[in-house]
Amino acid sequence: MLRSFTMDDLETQLQRFFPRLEPALRAELLQEATLKDLPEGEFIIRTGQYLKSSILLLNGLLKVYRQDEEGHEFLLYFLEPGHACALSMLCAVREEQSEISAQAVTPAQVLLVPMHVAERWLTKYPSWHMFVIGTYRERFEELLQTLDAVAFTSLDERLLFYLRKNQQFKGNQLRISHQQIAMELNSSREVISRLLKKLEQRGVLTLHRNFIELHQPA
Repeated sequence: MLRSFTMDDLETQLQRFFPRLEPALRAELLQEATLKDLPEGEFIIRTGQYLKSSILLLNGLLKVYRQDEEGHEFLLYFLEPGHACALSMLCAVREEQSEISAQAVTPAQVLLVPMHVAERWLTKYPSWHMFVIGTYRERFEELLQTLDAVAFTSLDERLLFYLRKNQQFKGNQLRISHQQIAMELNSSREVISRLLKKLEQRGVLTLHRNFIELHQPA
């Protein structure tokens, strides 16, 4: 369950996750941005949507992915607290339709910064300028890591990375189906089930009827 933020709570969260932003900028964030609660599974971006705001994540975990016409998903990266969605910034600036989707993996809270405000901050606040550049760089590096994983890493390693990332935010018991994992890793349910069984045999996890229990890394 997400708890309601007071203004003091929100200011504390901004100081914790966005410490490099000037105090004056954080104060403007409190005035200009809109706080939005996302239940688990809710979309903040859908393919084909026109975006008018930059998205900053305060709490929870978002997954950013592409989807083809047949509904197959390809996971691009996860977005964690203290980060922004670079693709949302780019689409908003260029007034183009989004080619990606972003969905809450856990209950999450985001700040929506209107694009005209974000553009004004680029010249007004050096720390915002650096934050935007850093966001583009970090997301680009993550996309390269995703490409490397697809090209050079075995599927069982990608699967374990995916499970560990979910474990950080959802705990050791992951209520996620084999089919959903297969969709997000662009594989088949049969292959994912086989790899999960191998991980169980290695003692990495235990498969239950309705959830996957991950054991702590050695």
